[in-house]
Amino acid sequence: MTGEAAPLTGGETVAADSPDEHEPDEHEPGPDERRTGGSGTGGSGAEDDAPRPPLPALVEAILMVAENPVPVTEIAVSLGVPATEVEGVLVELALEYIADGRGFSLRDVGGGWRFYTSEACAPWVERFVLAGQSPKLSQAALETLAVVAYQQPVSRGRISAVRGVSADGVIRTLTARRLVEEAGTDPDTGAILYRTTDYFLERMGLRHLDELPPLAPLLPGIADVDDIEGP
Repeated sequence: MTGEAAPLTGGETVAADSPDEHEPDEHEPGPDERRTGGSGTGGSGAEDDAPRPPLPALVEAILMVAENPVPVTEIAVSLGVPATEVEGVLVELALEYIADGRGFSLRDVGGGWRFYTSEACAPWVERFVLAGQSPKLSQAALETLAVVAYQQPVSRGRISAVRGVSADGVIRTLTARRLVEEAGTDPDTGAILYRTTDYFLERMGLRHLDELPPLAPLLPGIADVDDIEGP
């Protein structure tokens, strides 16, 4: 029931609201709304309150979806933790996988960390992957790749001179497979120079070119050098 009119100055009147018709001007937020900044359901507050997985689990999850080796600094920035802490976790995980005899290993190769098949399981994995397939690289491609790896940057002419046959087709194959790439031109002849790529290091399991095995034990004697170089 509406109450009696209450007098106002100037002769105007206004109906006085009964208690059951009164509504507050502002909504008083409840405890849940004050905590989440919303209505208590949904919103970004629920995501912010979700527990953060342990750092080793986060590092594993990132490496699991990475297509290429991931540098320590990149992982550290994405997770918002110091790089030294991430590197320590990576080393611990790598040692843990070895101790547990896992079918995979974690290695620092090609400028970053990545999962690889363990050496013990590699022959069986290779049999599975290559079943019904031809070898990925021919003997000519392997020879050409070795010349580039040890003499880079090197031109096609130099590669052909070392191998005794044209290297044009093989260089195209190695370039298409991302194992070699152009490295500028020779200042004297203008010939295109080639070098190995980071993907080559990754496939070879190397961190740097310095880790390539030495050639000295495989080189011919001094008396044979002139025959190889030609007139």
